[in-house]
Amino acid sequence: MRPPVDTAERPLVLIWEVTQACELTCDHCRADARPARHPDELSTAEGKELLDQAAEFGERQLVVLSGGDPMKRTDLVELVDYGTDRGLTVSLTPSGTDELDADAIEALADAGLKRMALSLDGATPERHDAFRGESGSFESTMRAARQAREAGVPIQINTTVCADTVEGLPAIRDAVADLGAVLWSVFFLVPVGRGRVLDPISPERAERVMEWLADVSDDAPFGLKTTEAPHYRRVRRQLTAERAAADGSSGDSDGPSGNGNRRASVIAGDGFAFVSHTGEVYPSGFLPESAGIVPDDDVVDVYRNAELFESLRDRDLLRGKCGACPFRTVCGGSRSRAYAHTGDPLASDPLCGYVPPGYDGSLPWDEAETPVREGRP
Repeated sequence: MRPPVDTAERPLVLIWEVTQACELTCDHCRADARPARHPDELSTAEGKELLDQAAEFGERQLVVLSGGDPMKRTDLVELVDYGTDRGLTVSLTPSGTDELDADAIEALADAGLKRMALSLDGATPERHDAFRGESGSFESTMRAARQAREAGVPIQINTTVCADTVEGLPAIRDAVADLGAVLWSVFFLVPVGRGRVLDPISPERAERVMEWLADVSDDAPFGLKTTEAPHYRRVRRQLTAERAAADGSSGDSDGPSGNGNRRASVIAGDGFAFVSHTGEVYPSGFLPESAGIVPDDDVVDVYRNAELFESLRDRDLLRGKCGACPFRTVCGGSRSRAYAHTGDPLASDPLCGYVPPGYDGSLPWDEAETPVREGRP
């Protein structure tokens, strides 16, 4: 077992948005991508310098090449090969287009690609293609998943949770299993980019979805994680405590602090960092507040020492009910969603309906929505 990562020293995940170019017009797109590449995106040489810097985080640092559609970069295989040679664990999040064919996947596999993450936002062509804005995207994604398996590249499935997709989650879960994916990453919408026009689910609905995901996780043949929803950890701990109380056992991690053997959630700036296509260093792609620019600034130094990143790693600086929450050290709330709603990355996450016992301060949701007080409804 690998030792736990000190997220004050290195991120678990470093995302590099290699380009914003993409043929798709997905409803939720953070990047508001366009077909053409930006003239100021990092060059091949600058990208390699970024990968050199990332290797200084330590052995097997995970770097995810993202977009837009990274397949739009003609040097993509070269970058994967270079990052692999530098000792990085390189993964990729391509779009489901015809450019992602068997030859491209084979070349990426030969270059050392460790995982490919494909997006699936509906279990049928009609639902997925409508969300992705491109007819044929579903079939391209399914074909790429099969070809990746044949090339020996493990696949991860990413799914966006919003009002348009939430009813389809059970069917998507079945598809994830059928595809032989190693991980299902369930992303709870943050209203940035094109995602501002989508309807999020309510805090109450999010709570029920997370309870359902906890049950899925217990039985699924794949791993499961949530993205921009760290309160999933709080939900799991509460469920564990309730079940332990019901059967008279002591349970596991049945309180806010847990048993000390599990790391805290990964949130923007704390275990996570993002480099934009033009080199800006953000805590997350969904929290576009720059703390530096590479390669002029060293991404390791920015991550470890920039005031913005340091503040996001101090859970005692959180405000509102997130600051008062006894689960803040294992959750921390989505700093990206707080920023999108308020402009303050340390404010309360409006998707989490949990109200800490005794808290009587301001609440981040509309009066029409129902909070989840101690014990679920």
